[in-house]
Amino acid sequence: MTTKKTPAWLTVSADRVTVTLSKPTELNSVKVDTVSLRSPTVRDIRAAQQGAGDDDEQRELNLFASLAEVSAKDLEGLALKDYTRLQTAYFRLVQDDDV
Repeated sequence: MTTKKTPAWLTVSADRVTVTLSKPTELNSVKVDTVSLRSPTVRDIRAAQQGAGDDDEQRELNLFASLAEVSAKDLEGLALKDYTRLQTAYFRLVQDDDV
């Protein structure tokens, strides 16, 4: 069995992940170098789906924005490398502990 090493830019706790960005960016009109995502609820997932219809990318943006408590437009301004880090962090947050 292989264990995935946690990247240096990622901090994981039971109900939250924090991503260190590759470069500071502005979220909620504040320059930040980290983004935290809280653990999602079923309500979060349903709300993200309702706001996006059949658009998978928009659904993910809506969900991440809700979990980070920022606007989807702010997340759209992230460097692709940092958005990919958010995706990795999210999947690490929701994976089963046995994996």
